[in-house]
Amino acid sequence: MTENRGPGGPIEHGFPHLDTVHRAITALFRRLSCDGIRSYDTSFAPADAAFGPDDDLHLGAQRVASAMVRALGLPDARMVISYRKMEQAATVELAAGPEYFIEVNDRFRTHRRDLAAALAHEITHVLLHRLDLGFPTTAENEILTDTAAALLGTGWLLLDAYREDALTHQRLGYLTPEEFGYVLAKRGSLLGEDLSTWFTSPQAYEAYVRGRARADRDHRRAPLAAAGWAERRRYAAARRAGAAAPGSSYRFERHATDADGLRVDFPCPVCAQRLRLPVRGRIRARCALCHTVLDCDT
Repeated sequence: MTENRGPGGPIEHGFPHLDTVHRAITALFRRLSCDGIRSYDTSFAPADAAFGPDDDLHLGAQRVASAMVRALGLPDARMVISYRKMEQAATVELAAGPEYFIEVNDRFRTHRRDLAAALAHEITHVLLHRLDLGFPTTAENEILTDTAAALLGTGWLLLDAYREDALTHQRLGYLTPEEFGYVLAKRGSLLGEDLSTWFTSPQAYEAYVRGRARADRDHRRAPLAAAGWAERRRYAAARRAGAAAPGSSYRFERHATDADGLRVDFPCPVCAQRLRLPVRGRIRARCALCHTVLDCDT
């Protein structure tokens, strides 16, 4: 797992990986099912992540790793943790199991606050390996791993490891801080969870708020009925033209089987699965993947 660290290291912000994040969320819903995603209804507890200066270096790490294994539903997976000097925050050796070998950066011997965050990413790698779920490239797989960690309840630790001030620039993982906040907000909306009081890093909380605002926008985009007035006007103009404006999340398709021959294709605001509905005004639709019922005005 990568890390940005040091007094002057640049940290990427914004939402540059959102297309891959959306594909990752959809892939997780398809592989685990809606009920499977909902079974991860309790985020990893701060008490289980605690690894203080009085804890034994190896026993404490094993305790945190064992709790992480249980949280991610890997009851027969044993993590063997060692420390060494390395540029990355941590790496994991993926094999058939049941033992998996994780190496973590030697600095976690003393900087123990973020050890659980590093383990969250690597143990999620193990989960995806067990699920046989992956993307074609290494970069996409790392985005998938961070997205899975955030969606399944351990990734908030990776966001909380983000700190950026005059003395420290630190980020763990491959998502930007705002993208972590975005996926965590998606999880919170689905499961009724609010993590806003869990963050110990002020910068992490601010990134979570920015990500949550972006996630909230997904529920107010046309053709959803909750779309704002300006968005509705743009959509109506595009509908008359039969072609969406560049950058729109929706698009129109002609289908001879429909009375008027026009359907709108748009992403579900929960799981990002694309839906296709006839253009016929107010309609309620149920996403077949995440089972969300959507009020639409097509």
